[in-house]
Amino acid sequence: MKRLFWHIAAGILAIFLATKFISGVSLEVIPDRSIYFGIEFNREWKLLLLVGGILGLINFFIKPILDRITLPLKILTLGLFSLILNMAFIWLLDILFEEFEILGIIPLFLTTVIVWIVNFFLGLKR
Repeated sequence: MKRLFWHIAAGILAIFLATKFISGVSLEVIPDRSIYFGIEFNREWKLLLLVGGILGLINFFIKPILDRITLPLKILTLGLFSLILNMAFIWLLDILFEEFEILGIIPLFLTTVIVWIVNFFLGLKR
């Protein structure tokens, strides 16, 4: 339970840092369209909690399963496939939430690096 909390906190912090420091990454409320689970998200911090929380849940539940499945590819690519997998998770968030926008492959890569750094410093890289 404690690890789940830290994964969610890391996701929120990483998305926050990416939107503040990387040009091409934005998180903006769309009036009358930012409604999820019957709740209207009319502030950016609410969207940040939602998007970062979903990233944390993906990293906690789905990533360990895909890490085991893609282990042969990671061995063949000397671990670089893990970067591709992480980029795919963030790209999935870009697709799921129209409020979260990443413009191009370079901002996607830099956002992935920020997520990796935050997870590393919080001790979640296992």
